[in-house]
Amino acid sequence: MATLIEDYALIGDMQTAALVARDGSVDWLCLPRFDSPAVFAGLLGTDDHGFWRLAPTARGPGRTAAARRRYRGDSLVLESEWDTPEGTVRVIDFMPPRRHAAPCLVRIVEGVTGRVRMSSALRMRFSYGRVVPWVRREGGRCAGGLADRTVAVAGPDSLWLDTEAETYGSDLTTHADFTVTAGRRVTLALSWQPSHLAAPPRPDAHRLLCDTERFWADWIAQCSYTGRWREAVVRSLITLKALTYAPTGGIVAAPTTSLPEELGGVRNWDYRYTWLRDAAITLGALLRTGYREEARRWREWLLRAVAGDAQNLQIMYGVAGERELAESELGWLPGYEGSRPVRIGNGAADQLQLDVYGEVVDALWLGQTSGLTPDVRDDSTHILQMKLMNHLEANWQEPDEGIWEVRGPRRHFTHSKVMTWVAADRTVRRLSRLGLDGPVSRWRALRDEVHREVCAKGYDADRNTFTQSYGSRELDASLLLIPQVGFLPPDDPRVIGTVEAVQRELCEDGFVRRYPVADEGDGLFDGTGLPAGDGLPGGEGVFLACSFWLAHDLALIGRPAEGRRLFERLLALRNDVGLLAEEWDTARQRQVGNFPQAFSHVPLIDAALRLGGQPVL
Repeated sequence: MATLIEDYALIGDMQTAALVARDGSVDWLCLPRFDSPAVFAGLLGTDDHGFWRLAPTARGPGRTAAARRRYRGDSLVLESEWDTPEGTVRVIDFMPPRRHAAPCLVRIVEGVTGRVRMSSALRMRFSYGRVVPWVRREGGRCAGGLADRTVAVAGPDSLWLDTEAETYGSDLTTHADFTVTAGRRVTLALSWQPSHLAAPPRPDAHRLLCDTERFWADWIAQCSYTGRWREAVVRSLITLKALTYAPTGGIVAAPTTSLPEELGGVRNWDYRYTWLRDAAITLGALLRTGYREEARRWREWLLRAVAGDAQNLQIMYGVAGERELAESELGWLPGYEGSRPVRIGNGAADQLQLDVYGEVVDALWLGQTSGLTPDVRDDSTHILQMKLMNHLEANWQEPDEGIWEVRGPRRHFTHSKVMTWVAADRTVRRLSRLGLDGPVSRWRALRDEVHREVCAKGYDADRNTFTQSYGSRELDASLLLIPQVGFLPPDDPRVIGTVEAVQRELCEDGFVRRYPVADEGDGLFDGTGLPAGDGLPGGEGVFLACSFWLAHDLALIGRPAEGRRLFERLLALRNDVGLLAEEWDTARQRQVGNFPQAFSHVPLIDAALRLGGQPVL
């Protein structure tokens, strides 16, 4: 059974990722990619759906959580330690950057003191826990002391377990029991391979550990941030890097699917894809902290994914640029703490979200102003931006589903119009700065027209606040981005009024909700004749990204001490290894939503820069 969301730590190889619980159980792992079917799906079901538990042998009912755990320095190598009556033991979990090797999850058990009896229980299941593989022993014991190999095969997939410990099968599970003493190491390594290929080589765990630590040390050495919250910023950067699909440069929103925004509810979505919005803001955070190579690779990914087809721009793609992300439900999985349905794919891929054009164009502008090495195909970048602007110019007055992907009626969302202004503004500035061809005068006029319309139709003068959509009285946390993108200066009374309105009407325990959530059929309307809410039943937690936006805005409007207090409260919501999910359940005091969430860690970085007095481009 899955544990609390915040009790998981992330390990990964920048092509996929695993979640490791405090009790030593790996309950989520998709192979070979982030969006592949899970081989361990216990996170969304029960032990029957796959897990790998490695911990001291239990001496009674229940499972024992590690007494301590941490990442080794600034890396994605996880150390967990248990104190037992017989001694102390450490488990080192990591996934080496894949390069050309097979994906591999390595678990090294180290004796620290005394003699500790350990148990490994590996229940391999393919296709999100639905398929039980054929498991067999492979070959004989090697001269080097390695135990027989265990291989599990089902259809196109195979998993290979290599360990010095003797293994045996029981209850459709592969077990190993062994004892470690101080200074002794026992390694267990699980590799994936297409089932039609020859067996992968046996992993050299010590070499892989050294290579993995060296990789992360070299990567984090590029970080330019030196402020007071360096630990939190660096951990967020490492998390964002871990969510980057190395072969293509695509960035997933999260490595999980269907972790609920409301425990027991239906707001369960698949986030293992590349949202243009999320990837663009992630790119911005990386550029602001010194990481240009990631920005260059994302720009190349964008050119391949969109392929100049602005008329059919999707809000999200697969990590290699796939367009078909059909949504379906996995009825055999009961869901995290009974939160059903469990979904794969995401129907929001077919939505119209006009703000995406602004985020993409803003990211291209940031790359250019940050000194990003010019693309050898810079004419392709220019052509793409022109096509995006031409399409936006022809369609910006349409209603859309907006930043929050509502599944109710389309609206004229204020944030979508603001980001239309951003797209026009950045394009005009880019063309003027570089002397490139383009209808600068026409798009300057478009920029001014959008600005006038937003201020006239998206602003409630009686309450001195911008509103969620034209004519609505509802608020929306995305309005907090108005000063951050430069639509209005921070000292504008309308900006200050909006920030204060959000504090009054959208805050719960000091944290920010995205918008008022109204249960389906409750008879509430938003002032325009459309039902209030997002077209879905139930509620959700406070949204962590929006709360970081508020801290950022408080600094902008001259209340930095208040912003710092909120920022510090948000940092305290991170789990013990510095990770954040999408939302926070204020009643249960728990993290909820997919985990870890890029959209939470990016504004953490931006707020740290702003609150620390460093420029946020």
